Amino acid sequence: MRSAGILLHPTSLPGRFGIGDLGPGAESFLQWAEAAGITLWQVLPLGPTGFGNSPYGCLSSFAGNPNLISPERLLEEGFLPPGESLDVWTSASGVIDFGPAIEWKQHLLRRCFGHFQQQGTTEQRRDFDAFNAHKLQAGWLDHWALFMALKAQHGDADWSTWPEPFLSAEGAASASISAELVVEVTFHKFLQFLFFRQWERVRDIARNRGIRVMGDVPIYVAYDSADVWSNAALFLLDEKRKPLAVAGVPPDYFSSEGQRWGNPLYRWDRMAEDGYRWWIARTRANLRLTDVVRLDHFRGFAGFWQIPAGEESAAGGHWVKGPGLALFAAIRKALGDLPIVAEDLGLITPDVDRLRDAIGVAGMKVLQFGFGDLDNIHLPHRFVTNTVVYTGTHDNDTTCGWFASLTEKERTLVLDYTGDERGEQIHWKMMRLAFNSVAELAIVPMQDVLGLESKARMNTPGRSDGNWQWRALAEDFSDVSALRLRRLIEISGRLQLSSSIRSG
Repeated sequence: MRSAGILLHPTSLPGRFGIGDLGPGAESFLQWAEAAGITLWQVLPLGPTGFGNSPYGCLSSFAGNPNLISPERLLEEGFLPPGESLDVWTSASGVIDFGPAIEWKQHLLRRCFGHFQQQGTTEQRRDFDAFNAHKLQAGWLDHWALFMALKAQHGDADWSTWPEPFLSAEGAASASISAELVVEVTFHKFLQFLFFRQWERVRDIARNRGIRVMGDVPIYVAYDSADVWSNAALFLLDEKRKPLAVAGVPPDYFSSEGQRWGNPLYRWDRMAEDGYRWWIARTRANLRLTDVVRLDHFRGFAGFWQIPAGEESAAGGHWVKGPGLALFAAIRKALGDLPIVAEDLGLITPDVDRLRDAIGVAGMKVLQFGFGDLDNIHLPHRFVTNTVVYTGTHDNDTTCGWFASLTEKERTLVLDYTGDERGEQIHWKMMRLAFNSVAELAIVPMQDVLGLESKARMNTPGRSDGNWQWRALAEDFSDVSALRLRRLIEISGRLQLSSSIRSG
């Protein structure tokens, strides 16, 4: 079934408090998306972010990001005192100033927790207790809350610097902890209760509007995370719990020198021994949040780039065979058919294609990658139907910014391919290519719908600052843009009540 989607992370939603959240801005977007004929909303990873605010460097693969909690909804549901004044956050239009915005949000959440402790209603307390006791929280919530409480107690330092017995989840769980730390643990459980409560509300609104949500699962996790702290035996660490080798990629489209990401690598042999239990739990957790998941760096499941921990660049790495089909067979046996999209970009070898085809999931094509030559696999005349096509992803420049940066030869090829003579409103020409292609699902970033330049780019791989900051404005979700997009979706045969990607 042909369908259309929008890529827009919740932090990029408009709102009053410096960073997008799950409140009125999300509802306005979903109303606009329905009017535009959109039936899939793609988000980036929804976990709690650490240093650099990257959603691909989360502190947990299971927890939600408390910075997405909506102050308006807290007040509306009685989690703040009646009449609580919500200071209106002011920041540069369309830009997130993460430091001050997060600090303000954390102060508000502390007040919210204090109010709940002192004046929480019977229903609120019952809901909180039910959340803590639910089987979906088993195996991660206790570890997550203790990890965050200890992290705060140790000045936000890397967990590997903590004293014994806190260097492992088992040791910390059996240690004697202070009353203050118990309260801090409860605080972090409370934040997860609020996040999941609000996210489910947003999901219900999306469902009622015929919109499914696609999430994003990074293949790797951050070293300084509850995942590694509580499952150290599953990662390639030395006797001091430091990485022996780290993840990255060799030179590709995004970087001529390759990228040293620094994430710890998995001990796939140990994961295989217990039937990939951790990956099954992780997949289940993400399918709880979204209807479909995009597996980032899918090629790493076939073969991954292993860089010795002492190497400062990616050049010193080498290829190592990944878990392959065995991992997905175990997940499918536990969870059933997999609503997965494979992010099969970068240096793709035949084993990656074989793995993707063996599990029967859609791969990705990105139009911005296609204009080096006419035989490029990212050009629409090379597509197969079981494909998700993008004008660009969160790692690409906006289409307008990309077009402005092309060489004269590349620009000429784009104009000839689109049948355009001057390149005016090139973002709409490229969206038309995507929507008119045979790909079952076409997704465009919100920035391309709005025709924004490079300053609205979400992320520049390899750059450590200035990323993830773009925000939409309330006026961006206009009737005019919705009607224009809807017409394009309609004439390309994608105007459906629901979207569908084959999952095998």
